Amino acid sequence: MLTKEDLKLLQTKGIDQKSIDIQISNFKNGFPYIKLAKPATIKDGIHAFGPKEVQRLSEYYNSNYKGYEVLKFVPASGAASRMFKNLFEYSALQTQEERQKVFTGDKSLQAFFEKLTEFALYPDLVTALSKNGLLVEQCLAKRDYSVIIDYLLTDKGLNYANLPKGLLVFHRYEDSTRMAIEEHLVEGANYCKGKQNRVAVHFTISPEHADKFIDEINRRKDKYEKTFNVTYEITFSIQKSSTDTIAVDMHNKPFREADGSLLFRPAGHGALIENLNDREGEIIFIKNIDNVVPDDLKVDTYLYKRVIGGYLIELQEIIFEYLEALEKGNTDDEDMKAILKFVRKELSLVPEADFARLPHIEKIDYLFNKLNRPTRVCGMVKNEGEPGGGPFWVQNGEGELSLQIVESSQIDMSDARQKEIFGLATHFNPVDLVCGVLDYKGRNFDLREYVDPSTGFISVKSSDGRKLKAQELPGLWNGAMADWNTAFVEVPVSTFNPVKTINDLLRKEHQ
Repeated sequence: MLTKEDLKLLQTKGIDQKSIDIQISNFKNGFPYIKLAKPATIKDGIHAFGPKEVQRLSEYYNSNYKGYEVLKFVPASGAASRMFKNLFEYSALQTQEERQKVFTGDKSLQAFFEKLTEFALYPDLVTALSKNGLLVEQCLAKRDYSVIIDYLLTDKGLNYANLPKGLLVFHRYEDSTRMAIEEHLVEGANYCKGKQNRVAVHFTISPEHADKFIDEINRRKDKYEKTFNVTYEITFSIQKSSTDTIAVDMHNKPFREADGSLLFRPAGHGALIENLNDREGEIIFIKNIDNVVPDDLKVDTYLYKRVIGGYLIELQEIIFEYLEALEKGNTDDEDMKAILKFVRKELSLVPEADFARLPHIEKIDYLFNKLNRPTRVCGMVKNEGEPGGGPFWVQNGEGELSLQIVESSQIDMSDARQKEIFGLATHFNPVDLVCGVLDYKGRNFDLREYVDPSTGFISVKSSDGRKLKAQELPGLWNGAMADWNTAFVEVPVSTFNPVKTINDLLRKEHQ
């Protein structure tokens, strides 16, 4: 099916033909559903620490983290355009009658204009309109909302629809405003400050926004370096073109553009495992670009970042000690009982049913292989109806149970029992995790070896008015980390404040 031109394109992108064959097969056969055993809950897969333990782990992190290279890793390539869906729809209406009808029935649209002055972006919007002799107050009084929308979303003014979320103004302070990227710099200075007061922050970005990101960071970082007495080491990476996936038509044949060339699409945030794998940090915090709050609400964030960081360091120290003992092969039955108790209690790893009948040497091999993996500690908040994935016990083909973060699209919702289990989730994944990526000998794991390639997503899109099917790689904190040592920890809901729509910035957590 591939022409010489196709093969040249694959070579340019760094994609081998075998990968294309696998992707085509995935389109034809689909991805297998994950088998849920039960939701992870408090004392059954999720650790809930009391005040004393929270304090102890926080202090443990403070006492130990400067011995590690700590990195803050922020996926920041997401476009902001989806935040403005209702504004786009309103602006596209042709007549004043249509707009009035929609406005009357849309409370979120009403709230946006009624509380426009409360947005941190408001002063910039005023400036943008005033350059063309327009006043926001007059536009509001005349209900000329389309003008305001144009100056907010297009290159007439702030051009927010064509920017990533990281470059939007989120919060207002007494003497300034801050973009989302700035809030991450502030966070980094408070729990990632290492040797010589160095703070390493890495943003994954899209190529079209690279220059803008670099420019905005360079304009602002000196201010925060002086404020917090730190030196930032800020790096950027772009999702690799080698992780792009081929698009197919509705008959699972490669989709071709009008000029006959193959169409490839970015493979979603799961492809960022490649970016994460290239980083040099030993302890890596991961948090989405839009989950930030103003300074006066950061107390819980700072505390629980130290809690999950302290827990990770503590877990790794025990894991490394056990691995060294297992490698020497001199563990007796009592040692094995202690290791088994640890993996069950702390890592929620339940060996397969016939483990007890294995010869001693095979038990050693089994536990060594299970412990000698990257480790992640994932914060989980109580489920309050947010869309997205959650923590579950998952059963693999060998009957082994493990903790996984699972999205609804990975579940066979036609299976009543599986749907019921998914609905019983008590907690939600806020994307708040810390990762240990070195082995017990101080070498970097190749994170690509711990991905579950059988997880993924297929969706229907369109190009030039023609339907196509697109494929995403296993999600970064779903299938891309499926074979990691995993611990879930309950964190307060106050640490989870995402901005999915523009009106989320009106919530008290962002004011």
